Amino acid sequence: MRALFVTHPEVVIDPLVPVPQWPLSSRGRERMELLAGKLVGAAISAVWSSDERKAMDGAEILAARLAIPHHVLAALGENDRTATGYIPEPEFSQVAEAFFAHPTQSVRGWATAAAEQDRIVAAIQAVAARADTGLQLVVSHGGVGRLLRARLEGVPIGAESRPGNPRGGCCMLLSAPPFAALSPWTDIEDWPSAD
Repeated sequence: MRALFVTHPEVVIDPLVPVPQWPLSSRGRERMELLAGKLVGAAISAVWSSDERKAMDGAEILAARLAIPHHVLAALGENDRTATGYIPEPEFSQVAEAFFAHPTQSVRGWATAAAEQDRIVAAIQAVAARADTGLQLVVSHGGVGRLLRARLEGVPIGAESRPGNPRGGCCMLLSAPPFAALSPWTDIEDWPSAD
């Protein structure tokens, strides 16, 4: 299987709404529409997403534009941060960096990076086991994307290549099996068109 792993782009941040329920912002939706346009004509059989609203929003845009099925797989979700819920910046970035720096330790009650890496790898393997022929699109999250990239590169968590856009909306092409990164992280805007 080959898959294009996409981190969801910009969201509507609302401290009063649980993080998994945040939708894509108008800018995030525009960027997903841009990616959908670039993929028209490619041999894509399905799009997969986590069950978080922002990932589902992005996957629904792709599925509608490309006329392909959308499958929801909860295991494609972001790192489990329910112990803290919303954390404002700059504190959130500090906690996230501690999460990656100490992968076998729980930071403020979050699931460990090592456990979350195993989960996202297993989720990609589950997609591969269920996938039809053709490219699979996977709309997921930046944190688990980094953990997946570390496994693809065969490097320790925290030493992986990072997406260049802090607002999300980055892609990488991968295969499974063999489990390998086939492209660097690339912003949606820079992803090549299928034609």
